[in-house]
Amino acid sequence: MTHSDERREEERERTRALPTRITIPGILGEMVYLRPATSQDLPRMDGLDAYVNASGITGKDRVAERAAVHAWVRRSEAWTQGAGVGGGVDDPEHRRTIAWALMTTPDDNDEAVNADNATEFLGMIFLIDIDGWARSARIQVVLGKDFRGRGYSRDAMPRVMTYGFAEQPEGLGLHRIWVAVPEKNTRTLSVYQSLGFVPSGTSRDALWDNRLGKYQNLNVLDTLADEYDPVRAMDAFGMHVITTNPGMEKALSLHQHSMAIKKQELREAGLLKDLDDERQRVADAARQTAHDAEHAPTLGETLHRDAERIAGDDVDAENAWPYNNAERNTSRKAWWRTLGRDRNRHGAAAHDDE
Repeated sequence: MTHSDERREEERERTRALPTRITIPGILGEMVYLRPATSQDLPRMDGLDAYVNASGITGKDRVAERAAVHAWVRRSEAWTQGAGVGGGVDDPEHRRTIAWALMTTPDDNDEAVNADNATEFLGMIFLIDIDGWARSARIQVVLGKDFRGRGYSRDAMPRVMTYGFAEQPEGLGLHRIWVAVPEKNTRTLSVYQSLGFVPSGTSRDALWDNRLGKYQNLNVLDTLADEYDPVRAMDAFGMHVITTNPGMEKALSLHQHSMAIKKQELREAGLLKDLDDERQRVADAARQTAHDAEHAPTLGETLHRDAERIAGDDVDAENAWPYNNAERNTSRKAWWRTLGRDRNRHGAAAHDDE
C-alpha cells in the first residue's frame, strides 16, 4: 500500500461526526485572551461600533453583519448546552459555530494578559459553518472600530486555527479552514496570506458595494491541516508559541519534525555546510560585538587616552578629536504593548481592519 493509499484509508476511518456537546476552551495569546462568548457580550459589540464599515470588511451591510454575529453566538451557546444546531431552529443548513470573546487588559495594566486580568472587551472571533462531514470551517474576526489594525487578529487567529486542526477531543479535527475577503479589502488579504492562507478561488460579483454602486468579487482563501504550520504563522508577526493552548504542543512537534526533514534534504544536497558556515560567521560576529561592548572603556578613559594621543602626536586637536555617536536608547517596553496600545485609538480610520 502506498503512502497516498494509507492517507486515504486513514481519512475513511476518521470520524465524521461532531460531538453533540462541546466545551469551548479558553485560548491564551500574547496580546489577547479568548474566552467563550455569550449573549451578554452582544450589547457590548454595539457599544464598540463593531459593525462599522462591515461592507468594506466582509461584504455585508452592518444590519446583516450584526444579525449574523447574534446568530453565531446563539449557535455557539446552544452547542455548549447540547441543544440543536440552530439553537432551537430545526434547519439542516445551520451548521455548528464556535464564538470566542477577545479580551485584553486595560491600558493602565502592564502585566501580561491572562484569564484573571483580561477584562477589556475588544470583539469576537468565530469558527463558522463547521462541517463535520467535510471537516471544514470558516474563520472570521469582528473587532470594535477602535481596535482594528492593531495586531489583535494576528495574535488570535493562528491559535484558534491550531485548535481547529487539532485532533478530537483536544480540537475539532478539521481538514480545512477558509476565509472570504471582498476584493477591495487588499490589506486583510495580505494579512491572511502571511498567516498561511492561499488563494483558492473567486466568486464573481458575489457582493454589492453600495458606496461605489457596483458589484465586487469575493476572494476565497484556505489552508489545509497537512500544510498549515502555526509556528511559522506566528513567527511571521513576531508571536510566540504557547504550548498550553489546545493543539499547540503537537503542532510544535510537527514543526520541529518538518524542519529536521528540510535540514536533512539540505545536507543531502550539499547546501547545509554553507548555511552552517554562514550561521557561524554571524554568531561569531555577534559574540565579538558583545565582547567589545562589555570591555569598552569608560567615557573618561576614552577622553584621557585620546587627549594624550593628540598631545603626543602633535596634531591639530580640532581635526583629530574623535566624534562618538550617542548610544542608542533601547526601550525595554514589550513590543506588543507598543503595537497594541500606543496607537491613538480614536485616530484609527474606520476602514482599517484585520
